[in-house]
Amino acid sequence: MDLANFPLDLAGLLALAAGLGWASGLRLYTTLFVVGFAGRLGWVALPSGLHQLEHSWVLGAAGVMLLVEFFADKIPLLDSVWDSVHTFIRIPAGAALAAMVFGGQGVEWQTAMALLGGTLAAGTHFTKAGARAMINTSPEPFTNVAASVGEDAVVLGGLWLMFAHPWLMLAVLLLLIIATVWLLPKLWRGIAALIGRLSLPPTARSS
Repeated sequence: MDLANFPLDLAGLLALAAGLGWASGLRLYTTLFVVGFAGRLGWVALPSGLHQLEHSWVLGAAGVMLLVEFFADKIPLLDSVWDSVHTFIRIPAGAALAAMVFGGQGVEWQTAMALLGGTLAAGTHFTKAGARAMINTSPEPFTNVAASVGEDAVVLGGLWLMFAHPWLMLAVLLLLIIATVWLLPKLWRGIAALIGRLSLPPTARSS
C-alpha cells in the first residue's frame, strides 16, 4: 500500500486525530518525529495542519527528545519521574495534535478533536504511569525494560495502522478505551494501597 496516497476522508482524519492523541500519551516525541519524518519523505500525506511537523527544527528537537526519552523510560524510578513531569506535556500535546489534524475543518471540529485527543492522551498516560509505578516496586530492572520496549513497539504499530487502515485503527482504539476504563481504577487502587502500606511503621508492615 502506498501510504502517500492515504485518503484524507472523515474516517482517515478521525483515525489520525485519535491515533495521535492516543500515541502522545505513551510516546509523544516518537509520535512527533515519526509522523513528521514520514511526511517529510513523502511516505504519508499529512493534512495541512500537520505540515509544521515536517520542519527541520521540529524534527531535530523531536529527535533529540526521542533519544532522551528512549533511555529515561527504561531506567527504574527515573521513568516514573519522567512520567510525572510529562503529565503536563503529553495531555495538552495530544489535544493540540488532534486539533491540528482538523485545522481546515472549522473551530467546532478542532474543539471536538482537542477534547478527544486530550482525553485519549490522558487515558494512555495515566495507565502507563500507573503500570510503571507498580512495576517499579520490583527490585529487578528487566520487567521495566521489557515494558518500555513493548510500549515502543505498540506505538510504532499504532502509527502505521492509523495511516494504513484507519477503520481498523478506530476499532482498535475503541477496544483500548474499554480496556483503559477497566484497568485504570485497578491500577490506582493498587498504588494507593501500596502508598498506604509504605506509610506504616516498619513493624506494622511486617505484621
